[in-house]
Amino acid sequence: MRSNRPVARAALAALLISPAALPAQPSASYTVRLMTPETALKAAQAALADCRGRNYQIAVAVVDRAGLLQVLLRDRFAGPHTVDMALNKAWTAVSFRTATTELGAQTQPGRPMSGIRDLPRVIAAGGGMPVEAGGSLWGAVGVSGGPNGEADDRCAKAGIDAVADELSF
Repeated sequence: MRSNRPVARAALAALLISPAALPAQPSASYTVRLMTPETALKAAQAALADCRGRNYQIAVAVVDRAGLLQVLLRDRFAGPHTVDMALNKAWTAVSFRTATTELGAQTQPGRPMSGIRDLPRVIAAGGGMPVEAGGSLWGAVGVSGGPNGEADDRCAKAGIDAVADELSF
C-alpha cells in the first residue's frame, strides 16, 4: 500500500490545482482609462494659469494612474525644489487615492497612520489631488510653490476642473 501513496498524493495535488478547483475569473485581462498627453497638458496649463493669476510662481505635475509623470511645467521663477515637490505631491495623491491635504491631516504625529510620512516620496502637505471622473481614477495633479498648501490645492483643482468634462463621459 505504501507504493500507492505517491500516486494518491499526486492525484490529490492535481485535483487541488486543477482549473475546476480555482475560483472562476471573469477575464484574463482588464481595461483601464488613461488621460491623453493633451488632456494632461491642458490640466497642467490650467493649474499654472490659475496660479499665475494669483501671482504665484509654481511647478505643476500631472501623473497617470500608475504615478508616472505625463506633464511637468515650471514657471520661470518657481524655486528649484518645486519640481520634485509637485511630482511627489501628484504621486502621493494617486498612490493613496486621496488629496495630500487630507493625507496630511490623517498622518499627524501620534495618529495611527503617522508612519506613512516616513515612506519615500510621500508628501503630506496640500497641493496634490487625484483626478477622478466617470467612476475611474485617471491620475493626479500636484502643485508646489504657492504660499501655502491651500493655495496649491486651489491651483490643482483649477487644473482638474479644466478637464473634468472630458473625463466624465
